[in-house]
Amino acid sequence: MNTPREHRTPENSLILITTAMGVGMHLGAWRYRTGEASDYLDLEFYKHIARSAERGVLHGLFLADTLALSEENLERPNLGALDPIVVLSALASVTDRLGLVATSSTTFNEPFNLARRFSALDHLSGGRAGFNVVTTFVPDVAANFGASDLPQHDNRYARAEEAMDVITALWHSWGQDALIGDKTSGVFADREQVRPINHAGQHFSVRGPLTLPRTRQGRPVVFQAGASETGRQLAARTADAVFTVQNTRSAASEFRADLRRRAEGFGRHPDSVKVLPGLVPVIGRTREEARARKLALDELSADAELRKLALRVGVPVDALDLDKPLPVDLIRANPSFNASHGFRDAVVRLAVEENLTVREVLYRNGGGHAQVVGTPDDVADLIIDWYRNGAVDGFNLMIDVLPDGLDDFVDLVVPRLQDHGVFRTSYQGTTFRDDLGLSPVLQTVS
Repeated sequence: MNTPREHRTPENSLILITTAMGVGMHLGAWRYRTGEASDYLDLEFYKHIARSAERGVLHGLFLADTLALSEENLERPNLGALDPIVVLSALASVTDRLGLVATSSTTFNEPFNLARRFSALDHLSGGRAGFNVVTTFVPDVAANFGASDLPQHDNRYARAEEAMDVITALWHSWGQDALIGDKTSGVFADREQVRPINHAGQHFSVRGPLTLPRTRQGRPVVFQAGASETGRQLAARTADAVFTVQNTRSAASEFRADLRRRAEGFGRHPDSVKVLPGLVPVIGRTREEARARKLALDELSADAELRKLALRVGVPVDALDLDKPLPVDLIRANPSFNASHGFRDAVVRLAVEENLTVREVLYRNGGGHAQVVGTPDDVADLIIDWYRNGAVDGFNLMIDVLPDGLDDFVDLVVPRLQDHGVFRTSYQGTTFRDDLGLSPVLQTVS
């Protein structure tokens, strides 16, 4: 086992990344906001979001990738309709320091293509790319890729484990100094530093090498979003950051401590994995204003949140009585559950620990993530509390309505976090990896 190296921890090291999910995380966002329902297809919409995030010195912009219509069911803009690599490649030209994180599935992509796409984004952005590794838990996706059924949970993760080994090897298939570009001698690249990977495994056979040299930050920053046993193992072994679902501070603390222990078990320094739960801030200048915003959004979404909750926990909609507790026994007794364990387990824990009815769960559970409805001080207080108590390294902000919800967070919450000394006022280093306080990647070719 390798001895874990020391990792730099910059001052004011709270990490904040924002998502752009459709036109907002809340199911009623498209009806509540000003602007066209089709804005999620408009590059100017994403430019506004990216520039606002960079103005707030946020670490990154995170995009989902949705491969079927079933979760939104044509009731609202799809949360990841556009290919995130395409969108973020365009945004690389209008931002300078913002990290650019795209989601892609290892279940329905080949590792060579993934390695190449993310390396290309990393080059074009000057070392600001991030790859959010997912295994796809929506059953209907399979039919869009020639399969009748979604692979079982453990099989999806076995494929992901091997895919990440291949992708990492491809990113490392060019040595650090392989690209020479000497016009006088006519030597473009040192052939001895560019080697095939010759991978032959259960799921993939890939010769390599990659068609692109190493990037400024060594390789894209790797995010992972699984919370099951196999998901945690994959994250502890391969991820630089984990986008997780945690609805209480105690659950977040336990998850972070567990992941750090697992990372050490793989010979990694525990600080080498940053834990970033999703957080939905619903912001008003007063608490009354925030509650009014939340209630208006809930009314506009009708019963869509209830149907989504049923899908996420694996029970029929008619099993969820709004004024009764969540049917935990029924949820846990479902042997065929093949969706996200993280979403299911987080909502069950929230409901049990706080003895919530289904109606209360829907109000508290922001599309599956922790939610705070209140003033900028209320939002800042929750963030500071979780961060200073060691529950998180930061948050992935699941903005309720875009772009105004993000603008409010940047203008009203960020200054409060800076005043409390937990959030920085400028970007750090020259790459996304630097900015997250991660050690450099030293690449060699064997």
